[in-house]
Parts: sequence; C-alpha cells; structure tokens
Amino acid sequence: MQVSAVYVPIIELIREVGAYQKAAFISRAFDIHTKSSAVDLVTEIDLWSDQKLAAGIRSLFPNDRLLTEEQGGFEGKNTYEWIVDPLDGTTNFSIGHPIFAISVARWQEDRPIFGAVYLPMLDILYTAERGKGAYQDDRRLTASKQTALVKSVLGTGFPYDRATAVNNNGENIRKMVPKVKGLRRLGAAAYDLCLVASGVYDAFWELRLAKWDLAAGRLMIEEAGGTFIAACEADKYNVIAGSKALCEQLSLSLNMRNDVG
Repeated sequence: MQVSAVYVPIIELIREVGAYQKAAFISRAFDIHTKSSAVDLVTEIDLWSDQKLAAGIRSLFPNDRLLTEEQGGFEGKNTYEWIVDPLDGTTNFSIGHPIFAISVARWQEDRPIFGAVYLPMLDILYTAERGKGAYQDDRRLTASKQTALVKSVLGTGFPYDRATAVNNNGENIRKMVPKVKGLRRLGAAAYDLCLVASGVYDAFWELRLAKWDLAAGRLMIEEAGGTFIAACEADKYNVIAGSKALCEQLSLSLNMRNDVG
C-alpha cells in the first residue's frame, strides 16, 4: 500500500466497510429498493456503508467538504472535498455477482489529489496520490500506450437512465464491436477506470457518470500516465479514458452527446 500517513486511517476505514459488505454479500441477508427507476437500485448495505464512510471521514477531516452518493453534500470550511461512492456496482451486489467496489477520493477545488478503490470480494486495493503514482496494492500502475483499435480491449457501460435516454450507448457499442479486439462491460465504473490505469483495458468510455463514479478513477489514470477526458453537463460526466491515441480516435468516432429524451 503506497499512501501517505495521513490517508492510512482512510484505507483502514475502507477495508472495514469492505469486510462488512463481503459478509453481507455472502449471507444474502439484505433488503433491496429502487431509486430513480426500476433499474436504479439501492440496498441497505449501500446506505450503511455510506453512513459509515461519511462519519469516519468527517471525524478524521472535520473541515473538509463531503459528497456521498446516498446522503448528498456536507459543507466544510476549506477547499478540500471528499467524494464517496459507498458501493459501486449495486446491481452486481444485489444479484450475487462479486464485481463491486468502494470508491473514495479527496479533491482540492477541481481536481483529485487522493483516491482509493477497493474491491471487497477480490481483496484488491487501488490507490493514487497526486504526483506520487497509482498502485494496485504495492505494484505501480502504467496505463496502455496502444494506438490501434483492432488490437485494443475497451470497457464501457450503460447509463442509469438507459430505458428513457435517446442516447443510451447502444449505438456506440454496436459501432465499436467489429473494430476492437474485445469489449467489456462489468457494471462498476470505478473498477473499470482502475483497469484502464493498470493497462488491462486500453481505453474506456461511458455516458452520464456521476462525480462519485469517477472521482478516484480519474486520478488513477492520470497518475498511471493515461489520458482522461470528461465533459460535464448538469452534474453528469461523459468520459473517455485510456491511451492518448485511442482517446483521440474514440472522441471522433463515438456519440457522446447527452441526448436524454
């Protein structure tokens, strides 16, 4: 684990929440509810995790602002802001699929300075600090330098409002399938971005992500030498990330407009 001492208690907190999530995932003893639509899920584990992480962060950094997926924003006295996705991949979690993650980041004004993504079922921890590199556990990460789409494996996903959006990414996927070596959709954007940082994916794109989806992953990619492009509209982010050459090609090829209907 390659983090400054000030962030060690945050890592310990994340691991504690991860252990709770793992136990709940194995037991299958939790309630599932919906939020904005029938496919926008939340479980009692999301809510517990959000509250636990928020309370811990506010105790450790009482003057920082805080934004969490389930509770919204908390004011602070300085320019630092913590951004938390307590359980990225809730649908996976709810159906017994082990790919889900905890994402925690600290931003100063408009850019991340610390990030951590933890996958409880895989026991994999990604960390990054501004100017100090990105790591998977103790291994430093290097993003792909691939230039050819035909040799590339890409990750993507579908937006939360895919049932009603005019641009739900389906046409983009249809367009890219014959052009690439492989295309993956895991259902947890925070992990997808870490896979870009580690060079497993050569590139990634997705529509209408929330800030908590990308807050840590953006820093992972930048510190691993990758390119991260995001257009923000109404607090939703259209993201392309990966090698510089592939990001340029995807920017020209994909429909990244927010045609939400």
